[in-house]
Amino acid sequence: MTSYERLFAPLQVKELTLANRVVVPPLVQVRPITSAEGIAWCRRLASGGAALVIVEATDVLRFGHDLTPATLRPLAEAIHAAGAAAAIQLFPGPLGRDRRPADLSVAEIETFVEGFGTAAVMCRDAGFDAAEPHGAHSYLLHDFFKPDQNHRSDRYGGSPENRGRLGVEIVRAMRRAAGREFVIGYRHTPTGAEYGTDESLAFVEALIGAGLDVLDVSPAMRDEPADLAAPFAARFDVPVIAVGGMEAPGAAEAALGAGRCDLVAVGRQMIADARWPEKVRDGRDGDVRRCVKCGKCSEMLSNHVPVTCVLWEEDEVAAHLP
Repeated sequence: MTSYERLFAPLQVKELTLANRVVVPPLVQVRPITSAEGIAWCRRLASGGAALVIVEATDVLRFGHDLTPATLRPLAEAIHAAGAAAAIQLFPGPLGRDRRPADLSVAEIETFVEGFGTAAVMCRDAGFDAAEPHGAHSYLLHDFFKPDQNHRSDRYGGSPENRGRLGVEIVRAMRRAAGREFVIGYRHTPTGAEYGTDESLAFVEALIGAGLDVLDVSPAMRDEPADLAAPFAARFDVPVIAVGGMEAPGAAEAALGAGRCDLVAVGRQMIADARWPEKVRDGRDGDVRRCVKCGKCSEMLSNHVPVTCVLWEEDEVAAHLP
C-alpha cells in the first residue's frame, strides 16, 4: 500500500478522468513525433503509470500539412493503449524562435491565432484529450507578455491586458474550434524580473474567461516545490500543474497536500525510468532507476541528437534510435 495517497488520487477534469496526479511534461526527443521511434518514446513514457503524457512542443503551422488527424492518430492511440491520457503542446514554430513581438503585423497575428484553433481541432479529431499553447520560457508567446520584450503600441502591447491579449485570443480560438469538452491548458512562467505575480494572476483569470481548463506553471519552484504555483492554485478552480523537484515523491505529496498544486510534472526522471509512478505507487521506491542529473540528455537535445539516457541498457538505447 502506497503512503502517497494524494499523489495517486484520481482527478476529474471536465469529462477526462486522470488516474493520478503524475504528468509527463513535454519532453523534446529529437525524433519526428509520428515516426515509429517517436511513437515508441511516448508509449514508453505512458506505460509506467503516469496519468497524463504531454507530447513535445509542436509547430502549429504543420497542422493541415504533414500533421493531420490521420497522421497523429497512431500517436494518441499508443499513449492511450499504454494507460495514460494524451495531450500535446502547441508551439509557434520558427516564429517562436526567430521573431519578436514587434516583428509581427496584426494580420500575421490573426492568422497565427487561427492556426492554434486549427491545430486544436485536429488534435481533438486525432484522439488527443488536451492541448496546451507554450506561453513560457521566453519564447514568442511569453515575450508578448513581458514588458521588456513587447514594445508594441497597438492592442497587443503596452498595458498588462494588452500584453496578454494574444494568449487570451489563442485560448478563445482553440475553445471555439475544438468545442466544450476538449481540455485546453496553457503553460505560463508565473513571474520574472519584468513582471510580478499579480500581473500573471490577472492574465490567468482572463485565460479562464476565454476557456482555459488547466494551468501549467513553469518554472514552478523557487524555494520549495510548487511555491511559484501556489498563488494560482489558491485563487482559481482550474487544476494547476507544477514542475520542479517532483521526482522526490515526498516533495510531490507535500506540495499536493499543502494545496500548492493539483498535478505534478516529472521530466528527466521519467526519461531515466518511466516506471517511476508505478514503483512509487507500489512502495518500491528503492527500485527506481534514479536520474543522476548528468545533463547528457540536455546536451543531446542541444546537439539535435535523438535523446536517450546514460542509465539505459543497450537494448533500450537501440529501441529508441531511428
